[in-house]
Amino acid sequence: MLDEHHDQVSPPRLMEGSIFDLGLASTLGDLSLYEFQVSVSCVGIVVAQIFERYPLVPGVILVEESPDGNSRFVGMISRRQLLEFLIRPQGMKLFLQKPLHVLYSYARNSPLILSEDTPIVSAAQQALRRLPELRSDPVVVEIDPQSSSSASLPYRLLDVNELNLANWQIRGIETQVRYERMQTQIVQIEKMASLGRLVDGVAHEILDPVGFIWGNLTHISTYSESLIELISAYEQHFSKIPLDIQQLKEEIEFEYIQQDIPQIVNSIQAGAERLKNLATSLQNFCYIDEVHQKPADIHTNLEGILLLLKSRISSEIRVIKNYDHIPPVTCYIGQLNQVFMNILINAIDALISQASTQQWARKYRETKNKVPVPEPTIEITTEVRSPKTKLSTERTPQRWVSIRISDNGSGMSWDQQQKIIESFSTQKRLEKETSLAQSYQIVTAKHGGQFLMQSEPGIGTQFEILLPLV
Repeated sequence: MLDEHHDQVSPPRLMEGSIFDLGLASTLGDLSLYEFQVSVSCVGIVVAQIFERYPLVPGVILVEESPDGNSRFVGMISRRQLLEFLIRPQGMKLFLQKPLHVLYSYARNSPLILSEDTPIVSAAQQALRRLPELRSDPVVVEIDPQSSSSASLPYRLLDVNELNLANWQIRGIETQVRYERMQTQIVQIEKMASLGRLVDGVAHEILDPVGFIWGNLTHISTYSESLIELISAYEQHFSKIPLDIQQLKEEIEFEYIQQDIPQIVNSIQAGAERLKNLATSLQNFCYIDEVHQKPADIHTNLEGILLLLKSRISSEIRVIKNYDHIPPVTCYIGQLNQVFMNILINAIDALISQASTQQWARKYRETKNKVPVPEPTIEITTEVRSPKTKLSTERTPQRWVSIRISDNGSGMSWDQQQKIIESFSTQKRLEKETSLAQSYQIVTAKHGGQFLMQSEPGIGTQFEILLPLV
């Protein structure tokens, strides 16, 4: 009888995997899996003898033959369960010579069944959440039938020790990747801090001569006016001007100089003022935040960033500023400047990318269809308001400062928006650090605010930053 069952049972087969080529995205299909299936009508001694012959096989998958000749999955008995039942009093007599369905009726429990596409880290977490007495049992892995050349059901067994070993290896790889990424970020932060100090020093060196120019312009203006008055007094006192002086005045175009000197002084003052504002904006943008937050004027910093980006904002892009009266916001202004810069650069890039297309479309539509093309526009709106909460439609008593930066560019598709939203999560942000993900982290984690995005293809994109007023 035993020989007959031995002939019906195929020996276990190991589908080799590799724990040396694992990565963060590895799945259960990359591990070594056992193919061992028997019918529930097979007697227990046959499986016990196979377990004795193959000590590494963690269990057996039970199948049942239907009248139409097809097989169906019934369950799984682990090596541990079989041995535990056999060492019970009268266990040899009760289970060894009986069909396996008798033993399974006593040991019935739901095995952990996972697909071969399940990530190893996720599978290890699910395996650890099982009952303590089941944590050493193998995991049933459901494979793709098309990838298997075997005629058996697409179920394989994964030794939990193999799973844990692979999980620990991946955790080590993940820790190493995080450590290397952290080291890279530290280096980048140090570089940015050094660059910030360098730019701040350059801005300071610019401001010093600008201060000299600005301080002396007043004296130059006063002195020039005094000299012109003195010359006028000489002309009034002497009724007859000598011929050589008259010729000299004509050669140097004295009347033109007399009119142009005030304009030259005003132009120098305007240039010095612009240079002073640019250097001040550089200092504000490169401001290194201290340990504690400090009150800051949001409007002043927005104006400084717009001044720094003036070279990138072409004459075709119009900037609309809807500034409301808002109080100073307690924040890390250096980090918020980076957020404003990131959003504005995204808006400028979106508008510039379609500038040539819009220029052609404007020319074509205005001449052919008489339909004007919208002018590329960036709109900045600030206000104090109480936003609606996510859980209810009632307004909260807390006040927030809202900074909305919108553009009328081409907008983003739904897939693009989903990718950006996914990058806001911690896991995705670790995989790929983007400027918007970094901005989300600064606003939400550093300031306890909200970072909202809204985009519609063909209409434009809007980012809203909500900062709580303390």
